[in-house]
Amino acid sequence: MTPIPPRITALLNQKGGVGKTTSTVNIGAAIALLGRRTLLIDLDPQSHLSLHLGVDGSSVGQTVYEALVDPECSVRDSIVQVRDNLWLMPSTTDLAGAETELASHPDRNRILRQRFEEVAGEFDFVLIDCPPSLGVLTLNGLCLADEVLVPMQAQFLAMQGLTKLVETVQLLAQGLNPTLRIGGVVLCMHETQTAHAREVVQELSNFFDESAGSGLPWDGAKVLMPAIRRNIKLAEAPSFGQTIFDYAPWCPGAIDYRALAERFVREWELAHGASEAVAGKPTPAAAAAAAAAAAAAAAAAAAAVSSSRFTPETAAAARAAQRTRTEKKTVATTRVRELKPQQEAAQQPPPAQAKAARPAAESRPAAAAQAEVKPKPASAGPRRSAVEKEKSAATPVPATASAPASAHAAKPAKSTLASAPQPEPTRAEPEAEPIDPSHPFRAALRQRGG
Repeated sequence: MTPIPPRITALLNQKGGVGKTTSTVNIGAAIALLGRRTLLIDLDPQSHLSLHLGVDGSSVGQTVYEALVDPECSVRDSIVQVRDNLWLMPSTTDLAGAETELASHPDRNRILRQRFEEVAGEFDFVLIDCPPSLGVLTLNGLCLADEVLVPMQAQFLAMQGLTKLVETVQLLAQGLNPTLRIGGVVLCMHETQTAHAREVVQELSNFFDESAGSGLPWDGAKVLMPAIRRNIKLAEAPSFGQTIFDYAPWCPGAIDYRALAERFVREWELAHGASEAVAGKPTPAAAAAAAAAAAAAAAAAAAAVSSSRFTPETAAAARAAQRTRTEKKTVATTRVRELKPQQEAAQQPPPAQAKAARPAAESRPAAAAQAEVKPKPASAGPRRSAVEKEKSAATPVPATASAPASAHAAKPAKSTLASAPQPEPTRAEPEAEPIDPSHPFRAALRQRGG
């Protein structure tokens, strides 16, 4: 059988935050789990791909920066193994200055391709994480690659950005790298329940179908399936320096990337003469490792279940622990009760101070207390009858009564308790109709003495 050449793929999108680094790491890790030798190249000065795998480029030794800038540096010295069948060419923040240092180099866009020839036959798949800008670093990655995968979200603006990216690849295919083509689109953070996402996917599929047989760089490209569903585990895994298969191997994101990687490998191997029985399938060593990992995970799960199950021994241990907690709580409660009288005695003032602190209201004379008593308000009785009005009118008022004295007597005493509630006024009854004195009933009443 003819040996299968390495598949060198650059993942590129000029829009940031679309899942480019996440896709590079997890597709490469899934391919490595199939037993294929896989190399990941980090060309982004942010070093997110290296950090995703738990590698610090500033302390690991030589990086891709030395491979580009130092002519004496070997690419082999810049490669580190991070997992079984998985290698990494890490990045560092110094890579941001590589464009300035390579500005005067006559063939600055092909340096990585020239240096990589010494290790090209040692890997089956090579994935390149390109920065989001179209500079010297990105051009080095595109000159090394044979195809471009475009990670993107199913959104209208992302589709507009794909149009510009297609034009860039076409220009490169006309000059720097004639073999470069677009392999397809990887849908990241996909939401299948929205109509907008389905419409964008349909537009992409129609665009690639219309280009079939045109001879353009995107002839034969397609939307790679399955789409990567939105999953929080994919965002959590980098903080632990793990791939999604190390962190949560059976979450939706891991399932999608595993299926995508298997199809990616299968299509390439079938196109280069591999049989149906082995194309895209794990190697015997990889299958044995996967079976051992699955058995270990099953044993750990069974141990967790058995440890949480109640047996006579675990029930006795639980009762003993409960008794210990109850005894500690009883001792603490008793101690608080013993200390409470002492604390209250310490807080009470001495007798002399208590006597001095008595309120002044207790020592005031009785006369002052009586002065504060609110006088009884005058009763607002019912309105006098017409007979009583007539009697009072017939009785003359003594001339000796002084007006000031009567006015003083009519004035109510001022209450010392200003805030005491006042009695509600009595509802006034309607005034009785006056009676004629000449009326016979009135005369009879006067004779009886009224």
